[in-house]
Amino acid sequence: MDFKSSDAVTGPRTEDQLPHTAQAAVKIVIVGGFGVGKTTMVGSVSEIRPLTTEETMTQMGIGVDDNYGSESKTATTVAMDFGRISITEQLVLYLFGTPGQERFWFLWNGLFEGALGAVVLIDTRRLEVSFDVIGRLEERGVPFVIAVNDFPDAPRYPVEDLRGALDLTEDIPIVKCDARRRASSREVLMTLMHFLHSLAMSKTSV
Repeated sequence: MDFKSSDAVTGPRTEDQLPHTAQAAVKIVIVGGFGVGKTTMVGSVSEIRPLTTEETMTQMGIGVDDNYGSESKTATTVAMDFGRISITEQLVLYLFGTPGQERFWFLWNGLFEGALGAVVLIDTRRLEVSFDVIGRLEERGVPFVIAVNDFPDAPRYPVEDLRGALDLTEDIPIVKCDARRRASSREVLMTLMHFLHSLAMSKTSV
């Protein structure tokens, strides 16, 4: 079979290639319930074209999926989202967004493997969805920070009230964010990296 020059495999786009200065890569997972903004966060902050596995929602999900607060959503992540961001010239974060619907949570185990830490995105209209999410991270011993996504119609609570409602210890950071904004999403990731650094320092000082 003759191949045309246009058929040649050219590899990743120049802008998607790993920076030559990168010396370390860290896996981070972004977790949360259905419709809290995980795909949006990965897409807003990723420096490469993000990989998404969104599929159109169908009638089959009625009575199975809880989409309260996200009734206007027409697509959902069924496997994962993937993106990449360079924190420094040497440090790169690989971002994995988990599916939010409970029937796809069995995929989380594989996504958690090798993860250094996690961002838990929450929607204050549906705090109860976060309980099982946080519980899974605690069971696996994955350090995490809480990011409160700023939905326009969501109630706003003081940080300490959220900490009490989620039964979190004082050391776990809680930050507010707008997952649509790159700068805001990047700040969440920086908060996680600072938290992981503080945990590492506390272990070495023991």
